[in-house]
Amino acid sequence: MLASAYDLEHRQLAKAIEMLLDHKHLVLQDRDVVAAALAQFRRRPSLGFSDCLLVEIARKAGHSPLGTFDQQLARLDGAVRV
Repeated sequence: MLASAYDLEHRQLAKAIEMLLDHKHLVLQDRDVVAAALAQFRRRPSLGFSDCLLVEIARKAGHSPLGTFDQQLARLDGAVRV
């Protein structure tokens, strides 16, 4: 999980991602996907941002639901436990 890798708490990581989304000189590929993943991450702090991002990437690509072995991730709309 990114938060533990850089010793950032959930709120700090969410704020950092928000700052990247709002940066006036930085362009993110699929900004809408990152924003949707951030919204999911804020609603479900027990999940990692990367998990939320995977679900949103799959959704945008039309590969929904995302199959996962992770019980918590499977609770997200757009994911199912296999």
